[in-house]
Amino acid sequence: MTPTAKRKQSRLGVIGVKPVDLFSSLKLELSALIVCATAIAFIMCWFLLKYGWSGWIAMPLTLVVALGITYFFSRGITAPLRQMRDVAESMADGDYTVRVTIDPDRHDEVGQLARSFNEMAEELEHADKMRLDMIANVSHELRTPVSALQAMVENMADGVTEPTPANMESILTQTQRLSDLIAFLLDLSRMEAGAASLNIERFNVAQFLDETIEPLEITDGGHAHDIQLHVNPDITMEGDQDRLRQLFTNIIANALKHSPDGTTVLIDAHEDANNGTIVTNVVNFGSQIPPEDRSAIFRRFVKGKSGPGTESGGTGLGLSIARWAAQLHGGNVKVVDDDRGADFEITLPKYHISEDRNPA
Repeated sequence: MTPTAKRKQSRLGVIGVKPVDLFSSLKLELSALIVCATAIAFIMCWFLLKYGWSGWIAMPLTLVVALGITYFFSRGITAPLRQMRDVAESMADGDYTVRVTIDPDRHDEVGQLARSFNEMAEELEHADKMRLDMIANVSHELRTPVSALQAMVENMADGVTEPTPANMESILTQTQRLSDLIAFLLDLSRMEAGAASLNIERFNVAQFLDETIEPLEITDGGHAHDIQLHVNPDITMEGDQDRLRQLFTNIIANALKHSPDGTTVLIDAHEDANNGTIVTNVVNFGSQIPPEDRSAIFRRFVKGKSGPGTESGGTGLGLSIARWAAQLHGGNVKVVDDDRGADFEITLPKYHISEDRNPA
């Protein structure tokens, strides 16, 4: 450990004197401290005067005692503030692992601020880690198709291989991988911007899902997955088909990627008339997502764990983009409990509500 790190550790590891944890308000704590210090000073001054001490000596002495008591206990009240200053300086130096030490039983404003500060530090640490992972992921994802394209084109230029339809199809496949990655990065920039324009139109849900599944079945190739679609052919809804196709493509592709070969992926869509929504469940039979991971998988650059019969890889953006597309429509995507496997539930409003339109 470097001397700077040791200084930071010693500086951040010191816990100040605990204040009296009888109040849930900083104002009440300070008021109680002032009252107690004043009362002690008054009683001390009274005793000193009663036993013949000079007022010129008793008064300054009691003031010193009152100030000492106030300073001693106020250090415990303000200790988290000093720690937050030190943590902020460490974070400014690029260290996002430091945290404010706070008594879990402290519930005043300073305690709440310290806990909020730690939550912010955790988010910043996660964002910094994801940024580094993004650079590594994007570099890897770009390098693979670019290297393959370069090798194939060089072999054709040197006459080692012929530009047969099969070789040209391989080049097209690698080009498509590059295009998909660029599309992901563009979607990420839209997510960072916080909004995107929507082209709202009414469409048939069954036909939309069938058109979305068709290219996925072709891409799935020899994995022999059985995609079952259960949906009422008369259900319609309003939304941006391009964004919603992006949403469903990412969710279904994720289910296919994490399904063992030869298994079934179920897509079940129905209308919830009471809430005015269209609910779609995409079930990946055989695999489960632990409850503690169900929220994290929707964060950017977080990749699902691979296992027997699953495929790994990707940018870790698919599910976060899916949730973003759902939220643009006023809906949501979440993982729900299902004994059959990983169940992604997509809830979308049947009608798009805007300022100039009420679907009533």
